Amino acid sequence: MAEQNFVDYVKICCRSGAGGAGSSHFYRDKMNSMGGPDGGDGGRGGHIILRGNSNVWTLLVLKYKKHVIATSGVNGSGNNCTGASGDDVILDVPLGTVARDFETGKIEFEITEHNETRILARGGRGGQGNSHYKSATKQTPEYAQPGEPGTEEWKVLELKVLADVGLVGFPNAGKSSLLASVSAAKPEIANYPFTTLVPNLGIVKYRDDRSFVMADIPGIIENAHQGKGLGLRFLRHIERNSVLLFIVPVDSNDISKEYDILLNELKMYNPDLVDKPRILGISKCDIVEDEYLDLIRPEIKVDIPFFFFSSVSQKGLIELKDALWVTMNQEK
Repeated sequence: MAEQNFVDYVKICCRSGAGGAGSSHFYRDKMNSMGGPDGGDGGRGGHIILRGNSNVWTLLVLKYKKHVIATSGVNGSGNNCTGASGDDVILDVPLGTVARDFETGKIEFEITEHNETRILARGGRGGQGNSHYKSATKQTPEYAQPGEPGTEEWKVLELKVLADVGLVGFPNAGKSSLLASVSAAKPEIANYPFTTLVPNLGIVKYRDDRSFVMADIPGIIENAHQGKGLGLRFLRHIERNSVLLFIVPVDSNDISKEYDILLNELKMYNPDLVDKPRILGISKCDIVEDEYLDLIRPEIKVDIPFFFFSSVSQKGLIELKDALWVTMNQEK
């Protein structure tokens, strides 16, 4: 997916439709000049609805649609005729889309399933006609209820990528190379920081025609939880991954320390991320000899399983995929 086409954050103004007014009408014909009240109800105002679509991967369409407006309901009429409801506006969004109120920042809901629908802005109710207010003591009510006004409010939509495995690491750790080697995804790979600016998804083939989805999250840096290096934009994509695969290159000065820094960034951003299953992958092992790996293995002090691998030589990839598959199915 081209970077300019991947949009994971939009702010839109939602204006739902107003409800139609109830009718204050009395039945009249050539045989009856003093009929009772027969005013119909007003129609409901149109909702603005989000619908999950598994075939949509980005919020790009909404980037250029800042104002979303639903139509109002039609007023009621005589003969107890209810006015037509306003047309709903349905917006297709990717799975993993979170809706929040712009003013308060409160999360309202999240779309996680295909064809799941949630109302983002509710249309106003139609007013009741005067036929509802007839009573034994008031045979000819002239009052009819006005329709409720629609709402106008700013909403924020954020996309959190849904994947089985999320890659976590500093820039240039080898995440994109791993994704390219185990799937058909073609992320940009280069020897400079922040090559990956948007998440890339790839389907990893496993044994017996099984597969799982891997997400290459843009690299994070120390203090990313404070927004440094656009960290807040990157970190939210990790929240919806089942398993986190930390990637640290074998030529790092201190593998254990680098892993601890990454883990701390996740903890500071969202403490719940620490509860996710984690595996450490030590990348770029093609640049060192096997004797060196045996030498540094006792020095790696982490509380999770770790595996050496090379995306270039394919060394250790089968063992790594086996470990990921077992961990995912333990959770299920």
